[in-house]
Amino acid sequence: MSKIIVLMVFICMGFVSCSTPKTAVKEVSIEGTWKLNYITGPKIAFDGLFPENKPTIIFDLKQNRFTGNNSCNQYFGALLTDGGKINFKDAKIAMTMMACEGDGDSVYMEALNKIESYTITDDGKTLNFLLGNVVMLRFIHQ
Repeated sequence: MSKIIVLMVFICMGFVSCSTPKTAVKEVSIEGTWKLNYITGPKIAFDGLFPENKPTIIFDLKQNRFTGNNSCNQYFGALLTDGGKINFKDAKIAMTMMACEGDGDSVYMEALNKIESYTITDDGKTLNFLLGNVVMLRFIHQ
């Protein structure tokens, strides 16, 4: 009799665990518009590199492309990702060629070409581009 009761308890626990609502995990995505708020490396302060416009990048996962503005010129290319890896070097980036003041646009493009991977914070508001384990560029979601 006690074996039957133990068996019934386990069966009931199985039914209860199956009917317990699961919390939805919010999927964070690279999709959308991101605005640069940090760049590593240059000796010039961030606001000195980008006094007027901050660089942006826009990811379109349906088209598998990205576009953006490097603070002066528009750029675009094919989105090459694999899990958390991202490859701008082979993305065949094309860009307008307006004359730009300062070095911010070229510093940004050089950093972008070095990026190997990315992370997005759990709240989906911050995008980090990394070279190895070093955050090279940080963006906020717009």
